[in-house]
Amino acid sequence: METINTVEQLRRTVAGWRAQGMRTAVVPTMGALHDGHVALVQHGLRLADRVVVTIFVNPKQFSAHEDLGKYPRDEAGDRRKLKQAGAHIIYAPATLEMYPEGFATEVVTSGPAKVGLEDRFRPHFFNGVTTAVAKLFIQAGCDYAMFGEKDYQQLKVVTRMAGDLDIPSVVIAVPTVRETDGLAMSSRNAYLSREERARAPLIHQELEAAAAAIRNGTAPAHAAAAAARALTQSDFRVDYIEARNADTLAELHAESDPVRLLAAAWLGSTRLIDNVPVSS
Repeated sequence: METINTVEQLRRTVAGWRAQGMRTAVVPTMGALHDGHVALVQHGLRLADRVVVTIFVNPKQFSAHEDLGKYPRDEAGDRRKLKQAGAHIIYAPATLEMYPEGFATEVVTSGPAKVGLEDRFRPHFFNGVTTAVAKLFIQAGCDYAMFGEKDYQQLKVVTRMAGDLDIPSVVIAVPTVRETDGLAMSSRNAYLSREERARAPLIHQELEAAAAAIRNGTAPAHAAAAAARALTQSDFRVDYIEARNADTLAELHAESDPVRLLAAAWLGSTRLIDNVPVSS
């Protein structure tokens, strides 16, 4: 497994694979990898002959009050996990490789990026994400791009962006990987204290209970509100629990709409997000 740091070297390597008739997949990450990221690599290996994993902590998706310097990093651990998973290349560009001096372009998002979920609390986040991801897609030029469903709004935003900009990489959604107690795997789980970690699975439990209630006839808004109350009573600080159209993330308008429940809540100083399908 090779580590590459420049666009030129990445393109040369992927072009060599293509010349041999190989299919390729890219897994964009910010490092601090866990089994959820490994699942993305494994899914990529089922579709493609070669897998590129990008590791880039993207400064453009951090707001002024978020500490970029405190984002978890584990280069040695990341490399070990990716080698065991069977990845072929790590692409780890420096910030100046991604954003050279004088860089002046931004992808400005709408559609699923402006629906009052994550964007309500992090208004510039998705522009930063899509600017970096568009560059990574173009730099790698892979057939497939693997994204987890845990960051569901991000998945929909990136899928819309790739389609709108005619980027040929096909975005593949990979189901959320969970701990044995149901907590969605996330690099931010490392911030939880022992007591907080014990309570953290409640967010998934309440989402599943709300989904079951909706299937049994409870109005989606009422089920979501009940889940929010239950988390609040367990000392979570809820940003949102919403039932939305699973395709567009718009508010529900018809009984035939496919439904997804999405949540974001603070436990201590750690913000957790999760989502579950209700209907499709």
